[in-house]
Amino acid sequence: MSPEPIEYVYVQVADKVELEIRSGRLPYGARLPNERAMGAEYGVAPNTIRRAVQELRDRGLVVTLPNKGTFVIAEPPVTPES
Repeated sequence: MSPEPIEYVYVQVADKVELEIRSGRLPYGARLPNERAMGAEYGVAPNTIRRAVQELRDRGLVVTLPNKGTFVIAEPPVTPES
């Protein structure tokens, strides 16, 4: 993650996961790794992952089902490149 405090780390993680969704690496219906695995992958604490997943839910990209996991629920529109 970026060492500069330009934005919160959980937002940086959410942005990276959103890019994975947009690129197709995490397609519709894909299950996100658990908090511990994602924390290890991004080098952050589980609480940071928890907030990042909440951010992704707020963006309408994922849904968390109790005792099932967190899944990609939307294929966001591709933003026009400037």
